[in-house]
Amino acid sequence: MAEAPESEPVPSSSEPAVECDAKEDEGPLLKKRKLADKETTEKLEHRLGGILCCTVCLDLPPAAVFQCSNGHLMCAPCFNHLLADARLRDESATCPNCRVDISKTLASRNLAVEKTVSELPSECKYCTQMFPRHSLQHHEDKTCEDRLTGCRYECIGCPWRGAAHEAGAHEAACAHPRKPAADVADVLAERERRAKDHAAVYTQLLDLLSYEKITFNDLQLKPYRTEEYVHKLYYETSRFTAFGHQWVVKAFVNKNQRDPTQSSEREITYQIILKSKPR
Repeated sequence: MAEAPESEPVPSSSEPAVECDAKEDEGPLLKKRKLADKETTEKLEHRLGGILCCTVCLDLPPAAVFQCSNGHLMCAPCFNHLLADARLRDESATCPNCRVDISKTLASRNLAVEKTVSELPSECKYCTQMFPRHSLQHHEDKTCEDRLTGCRYECIGCPWRGAAHEAGAHEAACAHPRKPAADVADVLAERERRAKDHAAVYTQLLDLLSYEKITFNDLQLKPYRTEEYVHKLYYETSRFTAFGHQWVVKAFVNKNQRDPTQSSEREITYQIILKSKPR
């Protein structure tokens, strides 16, 4: 009797091999899926940035956002510039897109756009990580480990500047705290000399104000726009005569504040400029 042919043995590792191949295939697919999601998110952010930008400077509004009656958006600095320029020309301010009249009463704040813009991601200039725009400034100034900072012994002459995460190691090895008292005294004396030179300007100004022949002028500050394209509105007086010379006073509000619309505090800084040639 002929024996039945034996069937070929089936490898016992065939099923695990299929599972292994499936797992290996999941890796590239998952990476592609994540990459596609990232590209979609970036494209969405790019589109939102183009939609929510200011119609004047074509940039994302730093804080307050105004809109005309037709809905065209303007950041607060550009909106104030439009009003100031129109006032200087004795004309009515108009929207740069649709030419409808705008003013403090005709235009309105768009709080939804302000909130949306504040949530858009922005890159830290030090560590290149992405943060919401409303928290980016605090991160760059206070918490970023790569931000530039100085040594705490700078007041006694240490010139070191570097990343914040390196400050601890530097201060532990800094040689300035172990310097002789004479060297530290020389550094402090130099700092005091510079401070006196800085204060001498104010002393001279006070001396001029106590001058016997001081004159009084009724000055009127008028808004004007600088030649440079900056988001600041300055004020200037007409020329006036004092101490035998021609002078002009310039002023601006919240000079040292990055965004005046974010604070209720107001500070006016004045600058006196000599316009005539000194004798």
